Amino acid sequence: MGNRRDGKRVKDIDGLHSLMPHIKPSRADSDVYINQKIDMEELVKYFEELKKDENNKDLTYFHLFCTAIGKLVYNRPLLNRFIVNKKYYDRNKVTISFVAKKEFTDSSEESFQLIDVKENDNIFTLSDQIVGSVKKIRTNESHGVDKLMNLLGKVPKWVRSLVVGVIKSADKRDYLPTSLTKDLLYYSTVIVSNLGSIGCGAIYHNLTNFGTNSILITIGEIKDEIVVVNGDPTVRKMCEFGVNCDERIADGFYFIQSIKLFEYLMQNPKLLEEEVNKKVELPKRK
Repeated sequence: MGNRRDGKRVKDIDGLHSLMPHIKPSRADSDVYINQKIDMEELVKYFEELKKDENNKDLTYFHLFCTAIGKLVYNRPLLNRFIVNKKYYDRNKVTISFVAKKEFTDSSEESFQLIDVKENDNIFTLSDQIVGSVKKIRTNESHGVDKLMNLLGKVPKWVRSLVVGVIKSADKRDYLPTSLTKDLLYYSTVIVSNLGSIGCGAIYHNLTNFGTNSILITIGEIKDEIVVVNGDPTVRKMCEFGVNCDERIADGFYFIQSIKLFEYLMQNPKLLEEEVNKKVELPKRK
């Protein structure tokens, strides 16, 4: 049937999109960057209310953002699509990945972390999963991908080039073992970089031709800004998001509607307590 282990082949593609991988065969040459500032006033209030409960002592804004992203993908399934060898696939799972440092120092090691967002997950279950994932790397429990990269970093350059070439070739043919891809961020639905945690704004970050990832999101710092509301200037909590996506997986209207839905989730954060696969409808414009 032409399926991959991580995705089902999509064949009912319209003419324009079926040609796009031939016109633009490279994912890195097909990326579109969307920069969006979103009002966080309601999310901040919701977060502060949750933190009053001792059971939520480990909860962070990053957990809220990841839950909203997971809910967004379940509501907008084309965001979980990828292209390999000019063929379209729908990913079998919704996954979110990020890079975690063992310590906030220049020399600290980094580790790839990938979480599965299941249909019945919500803010509380995903928060527990992320906290557990980060705790593992900060107690020196490295997984297979980290160990492989550390090993390759020590071998001669020509060996590295040969091994990486073989890995890239196997990647295109779906020959890489699951033990390598299951923790690799390049095989996730969305890569998330929480730059706000280090006091940085959202940036442009390129996609890569390796793996199957089609969307990368950078998150800036939540801070007070003067904005105009109903014609009057006022101070609001704002956050900048940088979204880089493979334009071939959907059209511009689909991406913009997805951004609007994400913004709606940020301004109605109570929805994050529901199962992520529950349908959310944008209110109709008057």
